[in-house]
This record gives sequence, structure tokens and C-alpha cells, in this order.
Amino acid sequence: MVSADGTSLLLAVPAAVVGAASMGLASAAQARATKEVEVGRILDPGLLRGLAHRPLWLIGMVATGLGLALQLVALAFAPLLVVQPLLITSLMFAGVFSARLERRPLDRVMVGGALVCIAGLAAFLLVARPSGDSQGFSPSSHPLPLAIALGTLTVVALGVSLLTHHSVRVLGLAVATGVLYGVTAGLMKVVAGQARAGLDEPFRNWALYLVCVVGPLGFLLSQNTFQQGRFLTPALAVITALDPLVGVAIGVWWLGETANADPAALAGQGLAGIVILVGIAMLASRAEHLAAAQSDAPQDAPEGTA
Repeated sequence: MVSADGTSLLLAVPAAVVGAASMGLASAAQARATKEVEVGRILDPGLLRGLAHRPLWLIGMVATGLGLALQLVALAFAPLLVVQPLLITSLMFAGVFSARLERRPLDRVMVGGALVCIAGLAAFLLVARPSGDSQGFSPSSHPLPLAIALGTLTVVALGVSLLTHHSVRVLGLAVATGVLYGVTAGLMKVVAGQARAGLDEPFRNWALYLVCVVGPLGFLLSQNTFQQGRFLTPALAVITALDPLVGVAIGVWWLGETANADPAALAGQGLAGIVILVGIAMLASRAEHLAAAQSDAPQDAPEGTA
């Protein structure tokens, strides 16, 4: 990995910030576009067919590609612990872009909740200090317990989303999306490591084919999440938090990477996790309040102040 000297940071930091802004725009544009198509069943591919004809959704797809490219540039010139806290600011950019697209002012509580989530996630990564440059599954790893835990969490979250309504449904969809995104990121790291041994090597292993299933499922779920939720920021906060947390867990449990396991560090990670949950609770509670206020407002009243 290239050392994070001054020159490298001058390249990595702007790339990460602009990449985060691009991903924020992508989320806001896609969330807005999903409101313009008919609400369908969860995991129905017909949703993507309907969205493919929406210019705003296509703009979101272009922004996604740009954001991913800039993320790779940033990671090429700086360590993960420099880049990741900058990339998670996409949550804040998404809130700003979403407000502009819906022609409504920013809500201070929403902004505060987003900042709390970003601070908690950045603190977790800084305290955990995940490290390692694995190129595949570690021979000493024990993948089954984590695989069962992640699979169970995804199934339970989907079950909750199918059996409930409104904010609880959105929360279930967001949890399932975040888990699938994190699993996809972990598997993509495996695929990238295999590709170093030869471009045909990934095609000889199952990780690439699992990515081709899990990745699209996660993306489709994200569109369902955006469509079901009235406000973007609470759902995106859950996704943004779970994605790197699951990635770190996969790195440690499956790929043989290391994380700071000192008692003080574990306590700090737990505290950071509590901060993230507080931020998500702030966002969810405020979203419920604003949605109720809008539903009680007269029909000719101006749009809400979320």
C-alpha cells in the first residue's frame, strides 16, 4: 500500500470527498426516482425495469459509477482508515441532495443525527484499526459462525419487512441491504486478491459467482428501501453503518485480518456502536415526527421541513 505522505493525501482526500458526494447524489437521486414508479413487492425485479426509464435514476447510476471509481483512487493513495471516515460522509451529502431534490429545507435534527452516525462510525474504525492485505480466505478462519449470523440477520430483517409496515418495514429492509452490501464488499476483496494471481483465477472459485447473486440482491433491496421510506437519511444511516461493520467482521473472521482487541479498544468500539445507534434513533424518531406532521397538514400546505 502506498504510504500516506503529503502528496498521497493531496490526491486521496479530494478523491474520497468527491467520491462521497457522488455516492450521496446517487442515493438521493435513486431514492427520489423510486417514488415515481409503482410500489411493488419486495425483491421484485420489475422495480428496476420501471426505474430504467427514469432519467433521474440513470443519473444516480452514473453518480454511483463515479463514486466507486473515486473510492478506488482514494484507496490507492491512502490507507483505509484515512479514506473510510471520509467516504461515510456520503450520508450527509445524501441528506443535502435529497432536500434540494424535494425542494425542502434541511432539518436540524436530521443533520445532527447524521453527524452523530458519521462520528460514531469514524470512531469505531479509528479505534478498531482493522489491518491486513489478505488475498483470499485465511486457512485458519472459521467462516461458518459469522455466515450463520449474517444469514440469520438478513432473513429476520426481511421477515420483519414483510410482516410490518411503515418505519419498521423500512428498518428491516435497510438492515438486510446493509448486510448484503457488507458481504459483497468482503467477497469483492477476495475476488480482487484472486485476480492478482491471474485474471482467470476468480472464474475458478465460487466467490465471484456468489458476488453476482448477493450484489444485485443488495442493490434491488436498496431500491426497495428508498421507495418504502418517506425520508432517505434514516434508512441510509443504517445501510452506511452496517456496510463497513460487516466488512470489518468478514475481514477478521474470514480473511485473517486483524483488529485492535485490547480491552480498552473493545470498550471504545462498544461505545462507538452506541453512538451510531443513538444517531439512527434520532433520525428514525425525527422522521416519524415529520411524517406525522405532514400527514396532519392541510393538502395545500407547503411541503414539510425534513
